[in-house]
Amino acid sequence: MQISNNSVVEFHYRLTEGTELLEDSAGNNPLIYLHGAGGLFEKMELGFVDKTVGDKFEVTLTPEESYGERRENALQRIPLKHLQGAKKWTAGMTAVVESNQGKQEVTLIKVGRFNADCDLNHPFAGKTLTFDIEVVSVRAATEDELSHGHAHAKGGCGH
Repeated sequence: MQISNNSVVEFHYRLTEGTELLEDSAGNNPLIYLHGAGGLFEKMELGFVDKTVGDKFEVTLTPEESYGERRENALQRIPLKHLQGAKKWTAGMTAVVESNQGKQEVTLIKVGRFNADCDLNHPFAGKTLTFDIEVVSVRAATEDELSHGHAHAKGGCGH
């Protein structure tokens, strides 16, 4: 089955910036998405069109095509109680914060007793990213997935 709109796709990837490995999904469950629902960066999703199980390909995204350029003034002091992801925090760690735009990943610059100075840029902002992708599975989306607008892993999504 070739990937097209309303296909559910599982894939593995290696993410690099130049020669630096940033992420590798090998050894973990593959990522899953509903093709055509806007769940991936636009250029990345276009790379999947007409691919089938076993296909391997590469997509390189500029900062404008992915997480954007770094904003130098994107620092904010956030109370530690609002940081999700660990019990004890140190500078350099990443945390998730619930904001009025949804969940956001931040990097801790300085940690105090009650607050942390956080960089609101995504950790990959300003980077040219290369994804080496391998398609693991392709299937037609279910009615539930189409009505929810996203793919469901085994066991459903709990909506």
